[in-house]
Amino acid sequence: MKLKLFIFLLSLSATTVFSQIDESQTGAWYMYFYKHQLKEGQWGIQGDFQYRDWQGIGDKEQLLLRSGITYSPKNADITFTLGYGNITSGDYGESDEESYENRIYQEALIPQKVGNRFYFTHRFRYEQRFVENQDFRTRYRYNLFLNIPLNKTQLEPKSIYAALYNEIFINGSTDIGDGNEVEIFDRNRTYLGLGYVLNPNIRFQLGWMNQKTVNWGKGQLQLSMHHII
Repeated sequence: MKLKLFIFLLSLSATTVFSQIDESQTGAWYMYFYKHQLKEGQWGIQGDFQYRDWQGIGDKEQLLLRSGITYSPKNADITFTLGYGNITSGDYGESDEESYENRIYQEALIPQKVGNRFYFTHRFRYEQRFVENQDFRTRYRYNLFLNIPLNKTQLEPKSIYAALYNEIFINGSTDIGDGNEVEIFDRNRTYLGLGYVLNPNIRFQLGWMNQKTVNWGKGQLQLSMHHII
């Protein structure tokens, strides 16, 4: 009887915590991506700055600052990145509590064009995560991007294009310290949007992304600028 009562209270507590996130409320992510190739051509830098909000504006979900050094081998259509990210995460709702994470990551980016207008990109990323008050963690990520020009056959100035992606996150370990564990599956993101090529160096995208974790799923509007410096 005591065991059943304990399990019931534990389940009730977990339900209370996770129900604090309103899954029907659409959040918003505001993102800036940049890329710069050095004069030699093989080395460069790239990264992104993102502000994520639980409700659109006014309830910070995350502030993510990420940059890395890139290397593109000659005669190979692939880009490798070694980077660092600093992440500040806020609790959902009225709480002002924040948590912090430092992250190192390695990445391989492989573009692929199929037919006249299907632009695929495969992104493989491995992360080493130093999360506040948790043991060292790792995570594997795979993202498949697809851009499809609608009014032209190439991604050139004045092109309007459909943008889609799906990304899966897998935890490298489940033990996060103090007897706490996480699932191997971390989350999945599915995105659909429209993009506009302003000029050879600047593109904009607006779309909707659904993120599902083990405990909750939530829709997010995404507004992004992609900039070749």
